[in-house]
Amino acid sequence: MKASRFFISTLKEAPADAEVASHQLMMRAGLIKKLGAGIYSYMPMGLRVIRKVEAIVREEMNRAGAVELTMPVVQPAELWQETGRFAKMGPELLRIRDRHDRDYIVQPTSEEVVTDIMRQDIKSYKQLPRNLYQIQTKFRDERRPRFGLMRGREFIMKDAYSFDRDADSAKASYEVMAQAYRRIFDRFGLRYRAVAADSGAIGGDLSEEFQVIAATGEDAIVYCPDSDYAANMEKAEAMAPAHPRPAPSQAMTKTATPGKSTCADVAQYLGVPLQQTVKSLVVTTEQSDESGAVVDKQVWLLMVRGDHDLNEVKANKVPGLENGFRFSTLEEIDEHFGCKPGYLGLINLRKPVRVVADRDVAVMADWICGANEPDFHITGVNWGRDLPEPEIVADLRNVVAGDASPDGKGVLAIERGIEVGHVFYLGTKYSRAMNATFLDANGKPQFMEMGCYGIGITRLPAAAIEQNHDERGIIWPDALAPFTLVICPIGPDRSPEVKAAAEALYAQFLQAGVDVILDDRGERPGAMFADWELIGVPHRVTIGDRGLKEGQVEYQHRRDTESTKVALDAVFAFVTSRLE
Repeated sequence: MKASRFFISTLKEAPADAEVASHQLMMRAGLIKKLGAGIYSYMPMGLRVIRKVEAIVREEMNRAGAVELTMPVVQPAELWQETGRFAKMGPELLRIRDRHDRDYIVQPTSEEVVTDIMRQDIKSYKQLPRNLYQIQTKFRDERRPRFGLMRGREFIMKDAYSFDRDADSAKASYEVMAQAYRRIFDRFGLRYRAVAADSGAIGGDLSEEFQVIAATGEDAIVYCPDSDYAANMEKAEAMAPAHPRPAPSQAMTKTATPGKSTCADVAQYLGVPLQQTVKSLVVTTEQSDESGAVVDKQVWLLMVRGDHDLNEVKANKVPGLENGFRFSTLEEIDEHFGCKPGYLGLINLRKPVRVVADRDVAVMADWICGANEPDFHITGVNWGRDLPEPEIVADLRNVVAGDASPDGKGVLAIERGIEVGHVFYLGTKYSRAMNATFLDANGKPQFMEMGCYGIGITRLPAAAIEQNHDERGIIWPDALAPFTLVICPIGPDRSPEVKAAAEALYAQFLQAGVDVILDDRGERPGAMFADWELIGVPHRVTIGDRGLKEGQVEYQHRRDTESTKVALDAVFAFVTSRLE
């Protein structure tokens, strides 16, 4: 490719709404152009990156035995109503109607459609296993699209779906995909971690996220430096303290804490460690009848140590909370506690509440909580002596660095990551809802066991940039770069020798299959170098009249601070030896 025939549209300044490095640099390098909130055009330079991502994904998916198809972007609502997700998924699911007033959705994922395909065609266990995948446009109506392709509304995703006859076979298919994902991300040349994850709205009970390590990542990744343990923050288990609960040593006392409504403020005011306080969070569960009327409402008090944070995903797994909860209203709190938030506790309740204590709270002694009276807290509170033992003890909190690793092999560390892939074992969640069965060897119908596997095709380049950039621009790994090599002739319009040498070298690399671009635009050296450093092409060969007279050209990798002089007749071998 020659630059004069390509579409290069770099900018000196990033748009004002570009908040993170990847968004700023993708806009400045001309990889994307904004069309609307969370909706972007993929420009020729950016599309080349996306196509390289797709090619690697496609090769490894095919190698793993998956078969490609394409499913519609617009899907009938009836399928989503079968699984209940048409109502349950909420406003992120874009719902539309056609001219006949029939309901449709714009796909955010395709479990329903692929399950419908399989229930039509799969009749016997002899037709299993199967794995179908697509690389297709998706849409999720994000409340606040931001960070460019990191959190856009329209995006491209690779989604695959496996179908098996039993749980053991499905888990074997899951492992095949999990290993294929490792090969895919190894080939991208990025630093990443595969971490245990919660399955969330997709469902299932076996799940891994693939996280590209980046300081700007939205997700916290928990790992043990001394073992293979890794999980996301939602999934990481906070182990029960190894020590028993100490005996009480203080009298329970109502203590004035004027204007101190947070655990941190109370601890500072009383001159005690924050770890001695208990944070009280009030939630409500409701059950409704067929008409939608609430027939049962329960208020719960969730208790975590003052220096810890509630993990809502873990709370959703507590018996009684597994069908969902909401944070209680001020009216509900006043009805049960007789006080506003900030001074809540278990002493002097107006109405009983169900109590769930975090594992750490369950072994605390002489702790501090609200007195259910403004400007007062209770100090020296103890389970068993002052209060009944907590009804439920559960892991409710986010882990922190230094916690014991669940595998017993060290302590936990935390770093930031960007989720770019996710693999799930679904079981029969969708096949059962949609009656997708086959006849097993015994002649009886069985529900297909499913897995699903996603990679954010357009999110991945943004994650790569967050991990690989500097003050000059993007630094692409070879596997993802829009071009692997750029040849930069200086003054080719003034020097026939420079032009001829550049054209000859370009032809040589092109014939060898190297993804090379020749910058024949006639730009000044400074502007030309600035463009390619911004775009992030990893390898650059510069040809100038002065160097040619000495039989030399200059090579520079995008990460190098200085160029290296190489003999013209040796530069082809020199560069090809450095291609990843």
